[in-house]
Amino acid sequence: MSITVRSFAKINLGLCIGAPRRDGFHDLRTVYQTIAAHDVIRVRIAKGSGIEIRCEDDRVPADESNTCYRVAERTVALLRAKGKVLIEIEKRLPVQGGLGGASSNAVATLLALERALQKHIPGAEKLRIAAEVGSDLPLFLIGGTMLGVGRGEEVYPLPDLSPTACVLATPDVGVSTPEAFSDWDRSMARRVSSPAQPRQNRSKLTTSSHSARMNEFSRRLSSWLSGLPGKTGEPVTGVPAGGRGRAESPLLDLVRTGIENDFEQVVFPKHPELREVKRALVRCGAFYASLSGSGSALYGLFRSRKAAEMAAARLRKQGIAAEVTATITRQQYRTRIFD
Repeated sequence: MSITVRSFAKINLGLCIGAPRRDGFHDLRTVYQTIAAHDVIRVRIAKGSGIEIRCEDDRVPADESNTCYRVAERTVALLRAKGKVLIEIEKRLPVQGGLGGASSNAVATLLALERALQKHIPGAEKLRIAAEVGSDLPLFLIGGTMLGVGRGEEVYPLPDLSPTACVLATPDVGVSTPEAFSDWDRSMARRVSSPAQPRQNRSKLTTSSHSARMNEFSRRLSSWLSGLPGKTGEPVTGVPAGGRGRAESPLLDLVRTGIENDFEQVVFPKHPELREVKRALVRCGAFYASLSGSGSALYGLFRSRKAAEMAAARLRKQGIAAEVTATITRQQYRTRIFD
């Protein structure tokens, strides 16, 4: 029996990059939001042994470097399962787009394997496997609106925002996340460098600058959260995906705190065409537009589905690949995965 799972994407509502850590990662602060755009994962158990990955997109690795492979390997070992694991990946999301496609594919594989093997994996074990494989994986075990801290693997559910119309713009550009982090580190070092400052003092200034920025992001987020009327996990009225929203909403309030994606400061100079796409989204009526993760996908949030559809049509006329989707709540995320 083949198990089919929707592998939903995410966007980042603001992303603050902190100082490099001893383990090679960076501290992060971000608000993750799952959206309805998705890949499709099909998993089945056949006779034999091993793990086989199939995907028509040749940019997707079919060996142990694939996150789906690494998750399947750990899951099979945990459950002491027998048989050959066949994983088919139907790519609809861009590769290297900053939408968490590879991470989402891996979590979808984990959930599909659990069903295919008819065995239950405790939530804590699923989170452990996800965090071992990659920083973005745990968020896809929760869905909806989430706070991401640590290197991004520590995820905390936030009050869900109601579905909001979203336009995804996916330029044919690949952005390397490791390179983007390296560019950010060099950028921060240049900001505090001074010939008059001893090298050790420059390092302290860089750390201080990172801390100040992280604290400011946290302050803005805390201020926004303190004004939300709902409890954690409950939908909070925002800008609806279809029809007109009220002038003030929790999502608009979050945008107005001034949260931004730090990656834009280093990705846009290297790929100026991405900055132009963001400007195009704003010109088309987005009340907020941003790079997602390190890119190259960008998104714009709109007050209605109709406005988003008109914007996407205008972007396509300009030669920019664009599609209309919407943010989804935690409950929608969980009920639609196996639909």
